[in-house]
Amino acid sequence: MSVHPLPPMPAGITGEWLTQALREKGVIGAQTSVATVTREQVGEGVGMMSELSRLVLTYQGDAQSAPATLIAKYPSQNATNREVAMSYNLYERETRYFAELDPLTTACAPVIHLTVLDGDNFIILMEDMADYEVGDQIVGATLEQTEIAIDELAKLHAPFWERADQIQWIPHVSNSFHATNMHNLATSGWDNMVQTFGEFLPDHVRACKDDLLRSIPALQAHTDRPPITLAHGDFRMENLLYGTAPEHHRVAIIDWQGPLLGRGMQDVTLLMGQSTQTEVRRAHERELLQRYLDGLAALGVSNYEFDQAWDDYRHTHLHNWAYAIVVSGALDGSNERAFAWMSQMIARQVATSEDLGLLELLPFGGKS
Repeated sequence: MSVHPLPPMPAGITGEWLTQALREKGVIGAQTSVATVTREQVGEGVGMMSELSRLVLTYQGDAQSAPATLIAKYPSQNATNREVAMSYNLYERETRYFAELDPLTTACAPVIHLTVLDGDNFIILMEDMADYEVGDQIVGATLEQTEIAIDELAKLHAPFWERADQIQWIPHVSNSFHATNMHNLATSGWDNMVQTFGEFLPDHVRACKDDLLRSIPALQAHTDRPPITLAHGDFRMENLLYGTAPEHHRVAIIDWQGPLLGRGMQDVTLLMGQSTQTEVRRAHERELLQRYLDGLAALGVSNYEFDQAWDDYRHTHLHNWAYAIVVSGALDGSNERAFAWMSQMIARQVATSEDLGLLELLPFGGKS
């Protein structure tokens, strides 16, 4: 038996398969085997493109250093979401991120024991961080949670700042298959967003449909100007695990399926515009933006001033309408929790647009 080819997931996560996989990666020795495995679903309605299970393991043989639990990540069983995931190459992007890029940054992610990609099937076996607190996009990020996340973004962005061009397999935010898919799915998803989440969309936003949709390519290009770095691409509360004990990291970043090349501000604005509590953003957004710049500067980035960052901040918030439309209009939000966090995402995006006068920038860049 071998790890390749992968068995169907999650049914293929058996004791026999795990024994072979963990032996190949040196997690357990040749005389140790997985005796039993119990699978428990994690985060229903949170992960949209993949599914997570907690694996509770028992062993035969010397298991002193073997993990008692693991988190397994594998493709979504929802056909709609899985199709979207494949169109964006999300599974390849995450498995390759952990294999190739995670060692190059001090931004914290779970320890990875195994990552395998096999066509439209994949599995990642990672550290179980159940004793961390999962960020809650429904409640929204507090000031302290936002500050901690901003500090981690500086750690992610700085090592790749103006040094990311060699990463050919990660798409740019513009002029890429990712950009084309975002524009197409936003265009096709608008009406479904309005139908499902109309109570959160005031009339003046609905009236901007044509101008918003036709501005997406120009806004993508605006977010894809130098300085270019590596962005997480889906930097929201459900993808952040906050430490709860002194020995914990302050935060760990999960769900690396959507890394992008472009300006780092796309991560900053997704967090602050769609996850941070609106009253916190309103009261502290300039100081939070300066905190991000100070974090970059402490790590050697010296060519990014506040005025330039503020211009990026406004335009990238406007660009994030594409993200809101695709998530709420093209993905399956019928799960109660998914509907709840999508609703808050849209409500905060509307508030950000109104507070910063973003819709006044439309149409941006002329007709596409």
